[in-house]
Amino acid sequence: MLKDITLGQFFPGNSLLHKTDPRLKIIILIVYLVMVLASKTLLAIAAVAIITFVMVLLSRIRLKIVARSLKPLLFILAFTAIINIFFMKGENLIFEWHFIRIYKEGVINAVLMMVRLISLISGTSVLLTYTTSPLELTDAIESLMSPLKKLKVPVHEFAMMMTIALRFIPTLIEETDKIISAQKARGADFESGSLLKRAKALIPILIPLFVSAFRRADELAEAMECRCYRGGEGRTKMKQMKSRPADYIFLLVMIGLCVSIYFINPIKFT
Repeated sequence: MLKDITLGQFFPGNSLLHKTDPRLKIIILIVYLVMVLASKTLLAIAAVAIITFVMVLLSRIRLKIVARSLKPLLFILAFTAIINIFFMKGENLIFEWHFIRIYKEGVINAVLMMVRLISLISGTSVLLTYTTSPLELTDAIESLMSPLKKLKVPVHEFAMMMTIALRFIPTLIEETDKIISAQKARGADFESGSLLKRAKALIPILIPLFVSAFRRADELAEAMECRCYRGGEGRTKMKQMKSRPADYIFLLVMIGLCVSIYFINPIKFT
């Protein structure tokens, strides 16, 4: 299960999304999130799902990797669907057995909610973490937040902190998997017993994980000090970010799609 978590991972490539300016990519991501959250009808969410699928194809990230990122969220998706199916009431009853009643509106809403969550997770990963390196992401966040420097906000440090936290997620997941394998080799049991017993069995995992995380953080701090890192003041960049005409076209297309979704919403599809 831990190996299926791909949050924070970067997959190098030469696709359209990989070449897009990271600054515009963050803006496109915001537009995409608005589009997904604003979609309410079946037709609008179907359009969002198609747009998400097209973005996955444009990123040239294997569908297997994107599907694998959804595995840890299967419980949340199933729970959301069950809540909508069994507890949402409507006018069209399609199944009844004792106190259990399933309405057509509940089934439709469950499908819409699941598609929306899948699109949200897949699109966000493909647009940002899968196709943007940590260094590019840091520079993009710092550039977009640069107006806040006038208010004495430590923009560079904030961007660096966010990127390092995102970058450490795959590292900590890998470390957790190694600790679990080592504990199982010593006879530890994490799957049997009551919920309280399984929760207590996680203590031998959490303690070495915290120790490892602090050790890695200390090593990173020492490495940055050895390289004379003193924050972003006066620092120059070897690679300057440049926006291409294709990047602006991509942004305009996403804005146009977002506006189209807004007008599609009033259209009811039954």
